[in-house]
Amino acid sequence: MAISDALLQPVNDQVKKLSDKVGGGSSSPVPPKGGIELFSPQYYAACTVGGIIACGPTHSAVTPLDLVKCRRQVNPALYKSNIQGWRTILKTQGDSIFSGIGATFIGYSFQGAGKYGFYEFFKKTYSDAVGPQFAKDYKTGVFLAASASAEFLADIALCPLETIKVKTQTTIPPYAKNVFEGWSKITASEGIAGLYKGLVPLWFRQIPYTMVKFASFEKTVELIYQYLGKPVSEYTPVQQTGVSFLGGYIAGIFCAVVSHPADVMVSKVNSDRKAGESIGAALGRIYSKIGFAGVWNGLPVRIVMIGTLTGFQWLIYDSFKVYVGLPTTGGH
Repeated sequence: MAISDALLQPVNDQVKKLSDKVGGGSSSPVPPKGGIELFSPQYYAACTVGGIIACGPTHSAVTPLDLVKCRRQVNPALYKSNIQGWRTILKTQGDSIFSGIGATFIGYSFQGAGKYGFYEFFKKTYSDAVGPQFAKDYKTGVFLAASASAEFLADIALCPLETIKVKTQTTIPPYAKNVFEGWSKITASEGIAGLYKGLVPLWFRQIPYTMVKFASFEKTVELIYQYLGKPVSEYTPVQQTGVSFLGGYIAGIFCAVVSHPADVMVSKVNSDRKAGESIGAALGRIYSKIGFAGVWNGLPVRIVMIGTLTGFQWLIYDSFKVYVGLPTTGGH
């Protein structure tokens, strides 16, 4: 028996029809009657909602891990391990392992909306601009361009909340009790510009991260289906979303490595940038203190966190697309 048959059993005719409906290829612009027309405003709205659902809750769920990671990035001597960090936080009055969860949920919901919604929009737009044959021959380039454009815009919405999150998480006791207090305190002392002081390093972290996240996911899913030996339309929606999770987890590992140095600098800049200091001066001063080894501090934790996050985000996103009658992402 072929490995594809052992892992993903053949489906009967009735299930195959359902699979064709939701995952049988995105080349046709119009789905079966009653569905959402591909590349219509309703399609992009659905992808945007899927991005919110995929990113906001998943990032919030790993807040305790993110909290310790950020604190160890800013001060490597603070905790010897994640377990020791959580124990210390739980024993510290006024501290919480869920510090920053509000800013995390709101910020990454905004970011997820822009990241996934604009990705689908730019992928279609750029494919049309270069023509079908070029888009087919150089689809990875289209994925990279679309994801970079989407993340550039998504980070503008994320940055103020990311600033509040990092400031809250890297200060003991936490800088603010909630998002509104954090917003008020930062704008009172630094103005609105204070909320965007980490935008440039955020772009340097998130844009390469998202380019790898989307392009490697699309390629990984394509390779998985090639390995299994059947087109995506031969699998049920549940099986397709299982492939999405596996492809997402693998992509997340690459994401973590590529974006980690910038992730460290985002934490450092948001917690240690001096008033009136340019971003270039701040980055240079911080790097002179921590060195090359310092920008890799906390990488193993982030690989676990980002791999898990990315896997579940693709699982949730594609499950939502299936739920509303759209094809899954990748492999078509």
